Amino acid sequence: MTALYELSARRLDGGEQSMAAFKDKVVLIVNVASRCGFTPQYAGLEALWRRYQERGLVVLGFPCNQFGGQEPDDEAKIGEFCSATYAVTFPLFAKIDVNGENAHPLYSYLKSAAPGVLGTEGIKWNFTKFLVDRTGKVIARYASATKPEDLAKDIEQLL
Repeated sequence: MTALYELSARRLDGGEQSMAAFKDKVVLIVNVASRCGFTPQYAGLEALWRRYQERGLVVLGFPCNQFGGQEPDDEAKIGEFCSATYAVTFPLFAKIDVNGENAHPLYSYLKSAAPGVLGTEGIKWNFTKFLVDRTGKVIARYASATKPEDLAKDIEQLL
């Protein structure tokens, strides 16, 4: 299994981002979509980011169009939507696949480190969340329906 900090991903602006930049941070990684029933969770994710970033939390959003075609736009439009609609300032990345043979290596790592219900690894829907501690260990996986604000206690324990 590849260590988290050996991985990288393309940012929304096209630049490459090493996950090593988040070493010694608590990281919340979420596959997001702009046209989903859970899209309002952007507001809760941004609230967590603003509340805890100075204490070491980083929220990372990974747009994905694998669930109902709910993220059809290009990176520029995704960025505009997130900024204008939810005032998102946490880091967003280029669209990726989270399941299947083209799954991004980051998601292959996360799914292996924290399988879902009954040990299944596949991501079931948009806004699945992974909480990673300061050493890069995946601590928890949360379902799409879990509201960002419900993660505050778990985040605080890691900060």
